[in-house]
Amino acid sequence: MAVPRNFTELALRRIHERPEATAYQFVRPGPGEGLEADSLSYGELGARSLHLAGWLQERGCHGQRVLILHTDGTQFVTSFLGCLLAGAVAVPAPPPSGARQNVERVANIIKDAAVSYLMTDSHNASAVSQLLATIGHPEVVCLATDRMTGGAGPGGAPEWSEPGLFPDDVAYLQYTSGSVSEPKGVMVTHRNMLANQEAVRQGMRTTRESVVGGWLPFHHDMGLAGHLLHPLWLGSRGVLMPPVSFVKRPVNWLRMIGTYGITTGGGPNLGYDLCLRRVTDEQLAGLDLSGWTTAVNGAEPVRVETMDAFAERFAPAGFRRSAFYPCYGLAEATLLVSGGSPGAPALERTVDKTDLEHHMVSEARPGSPSRTLVSSGIPRGCEVRIVDPESHTQLPHGRVGEVWVRGDSVAHGYWNRPLDNAHAFQATMADGTDGYLRTGDLGVLECGELFVTGRLKDIMIVAGRNLYPQDIERSVQQVSALFGSSAAFSVESDRDHVVVVQEVRTSRNYDTQLASLAADVQQCVAREFEVAAENVLLVRPGTVRRTTSGKLQRRAMRQMFLEGQIQPLHEVVAPEVRKLVEAGADARGGSRKGARERG
Repeated sequence: MAVPRNFTELALRRIHERPEATAYQFVRPGPGEGLEADSLSYGELGARSLHLAGWLQERGCHGQRVLILHTDGTQFVTSFLGCLLAGAVAVPAPPPSGARQNVERVANIIKDAAVSYLMTDSHNASAVSQLLATIGHPEVVCLATDRMTGGAGPGGAPEWSEPGLFPDDVAYLQYTSGSVSEPKGVMVTHRNMLANQEAVRQGMRTTRESVVGGWLPFHHDMGLAGHLLHPLWLGSRGVLMPPVSFVKRPVNWLRMIGTYGITTGGGPNLGYDLCLRRVTDEQLAGLDLSGWTTAVNGAEPVRVETMDAFAERFAPAGFRRSAFYPCYGLAEATLLVSGGSPGAPALERTVDKTDLEHHMVSEARPGSPSRTLVSSGIPRGCEVRIVDPESHTQLPHGRVGEVWVRGDSVAHGYWNRPLDNAHAFQATMADGTDGYLRTGDLGVLECGELFVTGRLKDIMIVAGRNLYPQDIERSVQQVSALFGSSAAFSVESDRDHVVVVQEVRTSRNYDTQLASLAADVQQCVAREFEVAAENVLLVRPGTVRRTTSGKLQRRAMRQMFLEGQIQPLHEVVAPEVRKLVEAGADARGGSRKGARERG
């Protein structure tokens, strides 16, 4: 059988091969403790998507950007595939409801991508149309797809014609979860999609018998390319749950895995941590995780403590530690960059923390501080090099540097950002070898396997030492059972200062308790890292910013801190740092109120 030239040919092949087979099951909470699911067959998906594609073609949408704002899974996959079949460029985005930052993000994506059409559902159409008028883009056509994809739409059933797509045509823009005000849309081509789906298949050994699914949102790279598109590429079955159903009741995810037979899928450490904290013994007794053979952990870096605790906690439900599949990827490489072998435990290295601070990996010495690194597997369908970010020379094994990637999965760049693309997507080694993606992640290659150690821009340089913020965060979170998420970063005044923002669950009488907890945090950092933590903010749960995939947004937290936007329950801040914060708040036109201590 001929190799498909683009993803639409592959999708149509699956639709024609298996019209009666179930393509997706979209799961939601049912009565009591149960779950319910809406099923969508391959034939139904084809009919709906081709109808929508014909409608878009009638309006000359080939090459135009079409924003997709759906909470409903059936509507989302229909709109996404409909865009691809029409030759339009799909632009998935978070529905602009709830958090103010989601509304701002959608508004900025609309402007950045210069979208022509916007697809949503009838429930949200009015609010979305109002948003378009508010931000000065009333010319964007807002379409409620649920009014037309179930049958003949306006003007009857439109005719669809093959769009004549080439491998390097852009299929969709994957907006990264960085700055809200300056979103970057990764231009993912059909070549990228096909190459990365094959890399996922080889790495995770998925087949048509695999059942792939999870709870990550579809505007996130793992939710889209991993959970939604991979079963379509395989011709298998996908099982998907809205993120809100998981966040409200994490046990829903684990019940979905057992009830609907999911074999492959997962998420970041955040998902596993939430299950550890919030799944009760009574709920655990009713779970069956024995069929979950590939529990994907795409954290950066992967935490061995999380995997150990999860495996021990859910062993009675049939979960096996060897099911964990640590891997590494990013939207700029479509999704997967490296991964291990299903069923084979990932390599672990316990290394000397002091040497790691100097970007070297060596075996931990008895009695010295250490850190356990978990392998993210071998490169899958691409070339990976570890490079000195300043000199651009390749580093020898055992040295930590920036992860550079080259291959067919690497996207063409960010939409309409030539300067960023020259830096990030067109990197050249010191020896003249070019065409590399600079990931901004730090890592080391050992025995051909990639160990990710952190983010280049998150590294804290304090007193001449390179401190990894996740090490500080992990240590601080062990100080009290009341502690949740944490963010550590550094700021500069006359010298470098460590700042720790720590979420805390508090009781009614917490004034004295918070002061004591802040002092405990300071002592912990001083004892374990030999640096002064003069700046500690204890905050309410939900304050620490994360991306939709659970990654900490440390740079966003640093910016919020410097602009006085964090409202602490209690804080201790060095005088020189307070001056920075007050200056930032004044420049922004705001002030900080409500802190329990001005330290």
